[in-house]
Amino acid sequence: MKTTKKGFTLIELIVVIAIIGVLAAILVPAMLGYVKKSKISSADSASSSLAKAGSSMMMDLENKDNQDISGTYWIDGTSIGAKAAAFGQGCQIDANGQGKVADYVKNYFSDISKCKHAGIYFVDGTAVGAYVNTDGTYYGTYPGGLITASDYKIGGTKPSNSDVRNKVTAKVSQT
Repeated sequence: MKTTKKGFTLIELIVVIAIIGVLAAILVPAMLGYVKKSKISSADSASSSLAKAGSSMMMDLENKDNQDISGTYWIDGTSIGAKAAAFGQGCQIDANGQGKVADYVKNYFSDISKCKHAGIYFVDGTAVGAYVNTDGTYYGTYPGGLITASDYKIGGTKPSNSDVRNKVTAKVSQT
């Protein structure tokens, strides 16, 4: 009678483990890239929502409070920033700020409290640009696509608030 052994040989197991290792080495970096892209895409969506909230807020300020909203400026959390003739002047939104502007933004974009950094760029009462940093690392912009995964270098460097703000300002000034 012939007996047969069931199971795998050591060589077969080593080959399978090697194949799994090669696949993991290929897939893990690719997956990390997708995670980074999805976080940036999520932040882009938040910045678009912030820009829409900013436009709605400005309509409220003009209609209900008779504020003069003409000019070109960024806003901060407590008041409308100083109007500027040139692009890129003004302040950021402080998500924890108190006052009329912060309250109006929260009415239209409740997630502003989740943002680490945010800014809205206005031209004559319309939000034409915005940026949001929701997790402390990844920025999103409106118009979208100004910050990409390639802007985040290996080794931990990332764009700063001023870098992102300058990109938004430059893009908006081209249109």
